Parts: sequence; C-alpha cells; structure tokens
Amino acid sequence: MKIMIDAGHGYQTHGKQTPDGMKEYIFNRSVAAHLKNYLKGFKDTYVYFAHSDLEDVPLRERTNKANTLSVDLYLSIHANAAGSGGWHAAKGIETYIYLSKPSEALALANCIQLDLVSVTGLKNRGIKTAEFHVLRYTQCPSILIECGFMTNHREAALLKSEIYRKTCANSIGKSIVQFYRMAKK
Repeated sequence: MKIMIDAGHGYQTHGKQTPDGMKEYIFNRSVAAHLKNYLKGFKDTYVYFAHSDLEDVPLRERTNKANTLSVDLYLSIHANAAGSGGWHAAKGIETYIYLSKPSEALALANCIQLDLVSVTGLKNRGIKTAEFHVLRYTQCPSILIECGFMTNHREAALLKSEIYRKTCANSIGKSIVQFYRMAKK
C-alpha cells in the first residue's frame, strides 16, 4: 500500500498560526512524521511526504506527485482556525472528503473521525465535503483531517503538545491499518 501524507501548508504560509504565534505547519509536520513512523511497522507499506521542510510545496505539485506515484491513499493533516484573528470559541475535530462523497474515502473518514474524537475527547464536528485541491485532484481516496482549532485557547495548547501530536498520528494510523486490514511486519 502506498500512502501520501501531506503536512498542510508550509513554513512560509502566511496567516496559518495560533494567536500566540505557533505556525500550523509545525503541528502538521510533527503529526505527519509520527504517522509515517507508525505506518512503517506494517508489511508492504510505503509512505511518502507531499510536503517539504525546505520550501512551501504548491498544491498542484503535491497532487501531481501523488498521482505520478499512483498512491493508494492521500492524507492531508491540518489544524483548523476560526474568526478573523484572536482567540475563538470554535472547537473540535472535523474530517473532509471530496464533494462527490467517494465511498472508500467516506468510509475511511468515518473511521478516522470517530477514533480521533474518542481518543482526544474533543467535539465531533463530523465528516464534511469540500472542493479542496488535494481532495479534488488526487486520483485515489483523499482525506483532509482538521485535528483541532489553533484559535481555541485550550485546543491550541493541545496542538503544541508532542503527546497530543503523537496521539493524533497513532489514532489516524490505527484507523488506516484496521480499515485496510494491514499486517504487521
């Protein structure tokens, strides 16, 4: 199984940060690294990154790379935000799939969403549809996961925690492994 993990955004992406200054990419790349580490313990599993720590990778390059490699699954890791600046009351976890609700993506998104909500105790904001580039232009099941709100004071503290980042990664990994019935090495 070939899996592309996308740590959403990048170091230079403007505006994607907590009100007290943590950039979203710091959270996203940590979860991506933990998830890759989790998945490498399973047979016939190849994990690729769509992002780079050296530069912001344009969305078209990310999806082209996934399509060129013919990956079986594309996961985009994110942290959410609400309002126009400052702290906000919005909270919880939500997962996105493409507007056409592809059945495999929807089924896997449900598994991921339910497990993430269960292990984190955060509000279940549900499965939503969107026309995000990474969902629309990949030729495989694609899922975008929002692991909490950078603009919620309590959740921002969680997003800064390495324990929370690893919890999210392990939950996502466990859901993938169970869904695809992957065997341990």
